[in-house]
Amino acid sequence: MAESAKKVARQAEERLDRVAENVREKFDRVTQGKFSDTVKDGRFDDRPTPGKDREQAGPQRPDQGGSQR
Repeated sequence: MAESAKKVARQAEERLDRVAENVREKFDRVTQGKFSDTVKDGRFDDRPTPGKDREQAGPQRPDQGGSQR
């Protein structure tokens, strides 16, 4: 009886190991294509910094006209 219980326990452990491996693989696939990962990898480094053109145009804004307050 003890041998059959050990066999069942071993089989259950092997099945759980396979399930755990499948879950890890699926999790890796799901998280692999995240946009934040793309940004962290530096894919958009070649683009200009957002708002940089606004910084250069900043001092000219008050002289563009409009109502004075």
